[in-house]
Amino acid sequence: HTWSSEEGCNLMFSLVWEPCFLPVSEQFLLSEAVALALTDLFGGYGIDARIKWTNDIYAGDRKLVGILIEHNLTGDRLSRTIVGIGVNVNQTRFDPSLPNPSSMHLETGCEYDRQEVLHRLGDCLAARYEQLEKGDREALQADYRRRMYRLPSGELLLELPDGRTEGYLFREIEFVIEGKRTARTDGTGCVLKK
Repeated sequence: HTWSSEEGCNLMFSLVWEPCFLPVSEQFLLSEAVALALTDLFGGYGIDARIKWTNDIYAGDRKLVGILIEHNLTGDRLSRTIVGIGVNVNQTRFDPSLPNPSSMHLETGCEYDRQEVLHRLGDCLAARYEQLEKGDREALQADYRRRMYRLPSGELLLELPDGRTEGYLFREIEFVIEGKRTARTDGTGCVLKK
């Protein structure tokens, strides 16, 4: 992935966390926490932001933020997570090859102090991380689903061999290669965990 930014207009930074309390199987909760912190931030500026699965942030049909997350593991636990965040703050002109960029300035008509935005984002990130650290996973996931862009329930929709469509939440199914694992599947190669 490459990110581009007009000099002095946006925020592009990396954040390092050491979420040793999280098992590898729950790593997506960090993506949810980061995405929610950003929607919390924008809500404070009057911008109705939504999460485009997995973690792009949109205002209407236009992208405000890109997020990249990389994890290091120790055994079955996360040891270090690097979160790369690019927030379009004051930029008003974008490379025409980009499909749908926007910025806080374009959404509200206001110019913002980037230091203030960064400070407020830090507070939002800390609050969502603390929520996760305290084990309030259900509320975090419910907030994430409520703030989804163009996904009413946040479920993965899978068409079954009989033509029915079923919805599955995160980690309720997984793709397996036939013969590599013994498990009950639905005939499509997806392991049913319900």
